[in-house]
Amino acid sequence: MSGWDIILYGALPYAAVAAFFMGHYWRYRRDQYGWTSRSTQLLESRALRLGSVAFHYGVFAAIGGHVLGILIPASWTDAVGIDEDAYHVISVIGGLTAGGAVLFGMLVLIWRRARYPRVRVTTTRTDVVVFALLAIGILTGLAVTVNNVVDAVNYRETASPWFRSLFALDPDIDAMSGANWVLQVHVTSVWLLYAMWPLSRLVHAWSIPVDWFRRSPIPYRGRVAAARSTR
Repeated sequence: MSGWDIILYGALPYAAVAAFFMGHYWRYRRDQYGWTSRSTQLLESRALRLGSVAFHYGVFAAIGGHVLGILIPASWTDAVGIDEDAYHVISVIGGLTAGGAVLFGMLVLIWRRARYPRVRVTTTRTDVVVFALLAIGILTGLAVTVNNVVDAVNYRETASPWFRSLFALDPDIDAMSGANWVLQVHVTSVWLLYAMWPLSRLVHAWSIPVDWFRRSPIPYRGRVAAARSTR
């Protein structure tokens, strides 16, 4: 166990969680007008619709997969009749599907931001950092899943017990220090993303549109159409 192991797998998770919650509290109290996704839908909508839908549905599926693979011990899945071989097949198929959707959506959104100057100028330095962390997290997550096809990265024996040990305030640093380096990069990039979350447009994830389904749609009309309608 090295000093970097202690920092990355012992201190960073708690520092990231503290920054996550304290940053959101500060942002909500000090910058409520900036609590937004800074939507560029009016500047371009077709590529946004395609990329955003794929990205968000892929993220939801990936979160579900992480809950099953990280939080639930192997003994629990064995108890309900899912042996290791069956779990392995489910995790690989589910991980590739969810990760592929996230990657596809991310690529479309990046292409959109690079392709349309009106969208590109809305990009901030914080956006670039968040996009970079997301890209690293997505690519390494897919790499872990691909390597898991031949069981090269057994995260249920490394990352899973380490992550659960964080809740007991007794991190099993040795478990993560011996993990595959791709998994280590994946875990570190995700914790850094959590720390950056309250400083970015990702805060819009907590603005749940509970009233969205019963609201009337907002019509957008061009000047020509508006002028004709007043004649």
